Amino acid sequence: MKHHHAPLPAALPGDLEAELISRYGAGLRRHYLILAALVALTILLALQAVAVGAYDLSAYKVLLILLGQGDGAQSVVVFNIRLPRIVAAIVTGWGLGLSGLVTQSLLRNPLASPFTLGMSHGAAFGAAFAIVFLGAGAVSTSALYSAGSGDFMFSSLYAVTLLAFAGAMAATAVILLLARLRHMSASAVILAGVAMSSLFMSGTILIQYFATEVEIATVVFWTFGDVARSNWREITLLFVATLGVSLYFLRRRWDLNALLAGEETAQALGVHVTRLRLLGMFLASLLVALATAFHGIIAFLGLLAPHISRRLVGGDHRFLVPCSGLVGSVLLLAADTVGRMLLGSGSMPVGVLTSFMGAPLFLYLLLKGRRL
Repeated sequence: MKHHHAPLPAALPGDLEAELISRYGAGLRRHYLILAALVALTILLALQAVAVGAYDLSAYKVLLILLGQGDGAQSVVVFNIRLPRIVAAIVTGWGLGLSGLVTQSLLRNPLASPFTLGMSHGAAFGAAFAIVFLGAGAVSTSALYSAGSGDFMFSSLYAVTLLAFAGAMAATAVILLLARLRHMSASAVILAGVAMSSLFMSGTILIQYFATEVEIATVVFWTFGDVARSNWREITLLFVATLGVSLYFLRRRWDLNALLAGEETAQALGVHVTRLRLLGMFLASLLVALATAFHGIIAFLGLLAPHISRRLVGGDHRFLVPCSGLVGSVLLLAADTVGRMLLGSGSMPVGVLTSFMGAPLFLYLLLKGRRL
């Protein structure tokens, strides 16, 4: 006698829809919690950064100072020295992390970043040109800056910024032109960026050959990368630019998501790929130029922050844009705080620390064996 097994009951369409909605909602809640955790971590790091340094302060004393109840010397330390560099680290880290995400998404290349595409070196070349040939370098001994950043300042910061922006844009224009005219592959675009980096580095060295000792010292110190050298005026300018660019890419989040499926698919969905790519790379270059002009070359941050963010929140640019910015802020603020804790004088270049921190972390991501 044959036994007939009853067929398994199929899931009802309504049940399946409810399950999918439930999973989608759970994923959204998880992503929002991650963003909230990153915000909380940034705040905690900022409070820690206010307290530590050559002049240590307790958490209670920091709270009193922030409420306007500290003495004169302590208020100067907090409001004139530590708070500017903390805010500068947060804003600069956000801008570099966002720039790295934008270049990777627009070029559809996981190795793209302001550093690997030569944008940072182009900005450095422009700034060095302004310092040496336009007389933008000057000696300053302001007591309001840390020991490392107080030796060399810039008498014409806007000339440095303008030339740094021109250098970053020149590198970006060459990369986009080669990619468009020659239909270069993703690997070839990165190799072109390496070539541009080498070209601009050679140009910077050539400029130093014709410089005076003070100008050479200014250029070399400027390339180290240090968030302590800017004041509230430059920080405000960088903040306004970073906020505007962030809002633009949040508005274009669905276009960036569509571009991940390929240019043809994005165009079929109504995305103007060429305009998005050109404007997006222009805005990314703007952030890189401002960050590099004010704080020097900070390596690896724009390359590392987007990859960490993708592992935290996936590939949806609704969450990738703010997450990349927050991760960049956390990494740069942590590096600057560690540098001050190690030396106490604030003279440890943050660009050196981000390189030491970024290289092993990025190698770890590669060794995980998962697709970047």
